[in-house]
Amino acid sequence: MSASVLRVGFVPLLDMAPLAIAHELGFARAEGLNLELRAAPSWSSLRDMLLWGQIDAAHMLAPLPVAMALGLGGAVAQVDILQNLSLNGVVVAVSLGLADAMRARGHGFGFDDARTTAADLARVAQGVLRIGVPFPFSTQAALVGRWLRETPLRYELCTVPPPRMADALGKGEIDAYCVGEPWGSMAVETGAGALVLPGKSIWAAAPEKVLAARHDWIEAHPDLTRALMRAVWKAGKWMDDPDNRETACALLGRAEYVNAPSELLDRILRGEMIVSPRGELRHTPQIIRFHQDAASFPWRSQAAWFAADLAQRHDLPVGPAIDAAQAIARTDLYRENLRDLGADLPGASAKLEGAISAPMTVASERGTMILPPDRFFDGHIFDSAACV
Repeated sequence: MSASVLRVGFVPLLDMAPLAIAHELGFARAEGLNLELRAAPSWSSLRDMLLWGQIDAAHMLAPLPVAMALGLGGAVAQVDILQNLSLNGVVVAVSLGLADAMRARGHGFGFDDARTTAADLARVAQGVLRIGVPFPFSTQAALVGRWLRETPLRYELCTVPPPRMADALGKGEIDAYCVGEPWGSMAVETGAGALVLPGKSIWAAAPEKVLAARHDWIEAHPDLTRALMRAVWKAGKWMDDPDNRETACALLGRAEYVNAPSELLDRILRGEMIVSPRGELRHTPQIIRFHQDAASFPWRSQAAWFAADLAQRHDLPVGPAIDAAQAIARTDLYRENLRDLGADLPGASAKLEGAISAPMTVASERGTMILPPDRFFDGHIFDSAACV
């Protein structure tokens, strides 16, 4: 029997890895699929490709389907979140001028203290800081807003495609940026700037990318949806095995995928972050996660957190926004399609976001499971049930 062709879009970033691995290492073929992976130059073009049926599914910014569910950005169809593709994996970079000014005021570039870094940046920034993010409806935009909300710093968000971030920083088009790897580290690689913070220091378990598809396509193709979810889940599990890192980086570095040096990708996956042109090295374990500790589970409370953030920023009623967001987080399909593979399945589909400060045992369908810390740097705890 021939494999079913499935068109899946992505933007060239390290966190598209499960799609490339599912295709290249046979996980998709084992599920009866032939993945046709299509790169998009920007998140707006990828969104439009999905909405207009040019692709069947997509590697997508976690808040983007939520924004569409809220009617933001001109959405013409409901897009559902099938599973997380990755947690974290973003960094904040600043220009060399800002980095030098921060260092002169005593900043040590420890790469782990969000509160101190925000205060030090605010002390040296002049005027309105232009901060690059990949899209208005992005985890990066939400993280920057959370990170800087208690500072006097004035800033504006500028949309820049991820591969262009370092170039825009070097040319002075922006003063800082928050983006997924490897385009964050490119600021150091090209000498355009320095890294000041990993996204995980703002929110320890922030959903970064999701596997998304149109709701009507999912309803019309349950078997293809199941096969895609299983192939991608297996690929994410494979990605989290350190023994597979060398093979993964060689594949991902190719021009048709991330198009970046495999050595750089390997260093990022190891968490060995070079944070400045001086060669300062900071060890940041699990800077990105694909599978471990139920990383791919599409918590309804995570979608709700993004909905509450977007509702506040766009003056929308919070309760209805949260209801709409939770409806597109397809925990039902995750459970149904991945249960027999041994996926970690929490007893609940929502949790208090930001409440876990140390590994915690929770109920699961198989008894218990361990959830890792998910704290926000400022102690923020989000209870979706209290907002509706």
